[in-house]
Amino acid sequence: MIKSELVQHIAEQNPHLYQRDVENIVNAILDEITEALMRGDRVELRGFGAFSVKNRPARVGRNPRTGQKVEVEEKFVPFFKTGKEMRVRLNDGVDHGDD
Repeated sequence: MIKSELVQHIAEQNPHLYQRDVENIVNAILDEITEALMRGDRVELRGFGAFSVKNRPARVGRNPRTGQKVEVEEKFVPFFKTGKEMRVRLNDGVDHGDD
């Protein structure tokens, strides 16, 4: 599912909301999560999961094409850990089709 499909699905489930309002809400939520992660905060959505930032220290890597050693700079990467409720729901007979 892509963001536009998510917006459309939420709008269909909530006919009292305009699709553009749903899109604005979804964008606001995603922006707030991003801003919190940029500040180094952890974002926890109970039952769903938690977003955080992990540090990947600088290291010496290898160019797979040439085998030559290359310096890989330190970077911060987003990390998501699923909540217990989501893990339970995913493993309790929910359809895992590729819809």
